[in-house]
Amino acid sequence: MTRIITINREFGSGGRELGKRLADALGIPCYDHEIIEMIAKENGFDERYVANVSETSIEAAYPLTIGHRFNVPLMPVMDQPIRVAVAQRKILENFAEKGDCVIVGRCADVILRSFDPLRIFVYASMDSKVARCQARAPEGENLSRKEMERRIHQVEKSRAQFREMYTDSRWGAKESYDLCLNTSHREIKDLIPALVSFTECWFGKEE
Repeated sequence: MTRIITINREFGSGGRELGKRLADALGIPCYDHEIIEMIAKENGFDERYVANVSETSIEAAYPLTIGHRFNVPLMPVMDQPIRVAVAQRKILENFAEKGDCVIVGRCADVILRSFDPLRIFVYASMDSKVARCQARAPEGENLSRKEMERRIHQVEKSRAQFREMYTDSRWGAKESYDLCLNTSHREIKDLIPALVSFTECWFGKEE
């Protein structure tokens, strides 16, 4: 059985680190920023533009008449954001077709639903998310707690809106996932052994 694992996560919960560590422990690829790099390269876009469109600005160019489909004639004003969405879907499907992998973000759990992935959602308390973000902030960035909380809320709102383009299932709702993992005040590396065991049980350990 092909093991496709998707990681959705709250900002600051450590979901990206968890995805990479889990992939390393399982000996399979993890795709994260590589998706943005491939979309940018194949379409001649700037990576920062692709990153922005991937979780925010598509919605502004995404008319209600299209619904959840991208195979309709495009208007010039919406061409580039929709090209990003179409390219993202194609790349995710290609990754899944190649075999076992972990994919972080990009609404992969919905896009790849036909591959029956293990859908993981990573969350944490606000205190934990703020502490993790502040500990990993770029040099020179000194946001106050209030400013950091505002950033966290903004990113999570964007991720929820991005999900709405693909599905009616609510971002972060337990019914949308197979496993919800609370990382509050925990070292991500300490959670991996148990997560590996869960993954092996979920897919069925190979003989």
